[in-house]
Amino acid sequence: MNVYESAMNRLSFLFQEFEQIIISFSGGKDSGVMLNLAIDYATKTNQLHKLAVYHIDYEAQYEMTTDYVTRIFNSLPKSVKKYWICLPIKAQCSTSMFQSFWQPWLIKDKDKWCRQLPENSINETNFKEFDYEVSDYDFNLKFASWISKNIKTCFLIGIRTQESLHRYKAINKFSDKNEYKSKKYTTKVCNNCYNAYPIYDWQVEDIWIANAKFNFDYNKIYDLMYQAGVPINSMRVASPFNDAATESLKLYKAIDPTNWGKLIGRVNGVNFTGLYGGTTAMGWNSITKPNHFTWKEYMYFLLNTLPEETREIYLKKLKVSFAYWLEKGGGLPVDIVNELPKNLEFENLGKPTSNRNYTGDYRVIKFKEYLDEIDIKNPNLLPTYKRMCIAIMKNDTSCKTLGFGQTKDELNRRKNIIDKYKSLL
Repeated sequence: MNVYESAMNRLSFLFQEFEQIIISFSGGKDSGVMLNLAIDYATKTNQLHKLAVYHIDYEAQYEMTTDYVTRIFNSLPKSVKKYWICLPIKAQCSTSMFQSFWQPWLIKDKDKWCRQLPENSINETNFKEFDYEVSDYDFNLKFASWISKNIKTCFLIGIRTQESLHRYKAINKFSDKNEYKSKKYTTKVCNNCYNAYPIYDWQVEDIWIANAKFNFDYNKIYDLMYQAGVPINSMRVASPFNDAATESLKLYKAIDPTNWGKLIGRVNGVNFTGLYGGTTAMGWNSITKPNHFTWKEYMYFLLNTLPEETREIYLKKLKVSFAYWLEKGGGLPVDIVNELPKNLEFENLGKPTSNRNYTGDYRVIKFKEYLDEIDIKNPNLLPTYKRMCIAIMKNDTSCKTLGFGQTKDELNRRKNIIDKYKSLL
């Protein structure tokens, strides 16, 4: 069975099990193929009435992405529900040290918008009681809770494990308690709603083979990226201001110059990021420090250049990291533990307890002091001031560079939002 046949088998199962199927459509290559496969299957099986398409529009994007989304929405069968979201949700901003988020489609910023509101969109003028503090992630949860009220719902997400380790882990979970009927390609979102990833095992080449073989419509920006020499594994159409897009922000200059001028005036730091994204100036590749600084001293030097509010975010994360590695102990693979220098002072607390979900052979290591830097094959798993410097230079206020996931406060906030809207429904 090839990946196309596997995907269609998964769609068959999902359409049998769920009353409502919603396609999360970003305008990218993967979600585009996911949408086309679902439309084809639903058409052949007379189940178009089950389908809906959900698109969050971040306002600042390639003109061809807007053209593609518009074509798709205009071509959808009448029985397919459409949700084109143009709301001022808080979206990540990694181009500026002075703002960790930005808000597209905010009416008071209309004079700075990169383009006009799409027709028939859900926006600030027709969406009552909008929470202006909600992030895009939390809004997705809120929408999922609302749309799945009294109806068994599945969101089709076009992610592939080839794209990143994070996506690989989303499929290869340690526990199956949040899966639907033990299907690894599913994840529970809320009581009546699941995410599913039917094309998780596709390679990027499979995406383009499907587009060619079935004559699927796709975002033509990829043609320009190809002509600009971008490898097919590196082509992205994400929001240009998030951390995943800073390295490729400069592409707007070459392939969408009209929009480039609008982006510069939209949020702080776009021109700088366009020039230096993906370089050592923004924490990419092998960064260096002034010779007269240790990495600890350089970190505090960088922190002193930041606005107070941003600086406090990093200091709070650093405090948590101190408590984890110096008091509680952090998990490290055995091969990394064996590679630690003999003169490094640390305590090996043995294998992790059952409440730590490690899938390999790990040991809990407690260091006597926070490390400045360390010269081993994989230093990215260890607590060092150098990693914090990289996080600061990348404007990574969530500190994913240091291995941070969501904090307890952030997880509690997510739970409270879900509980709040569950009670309203």
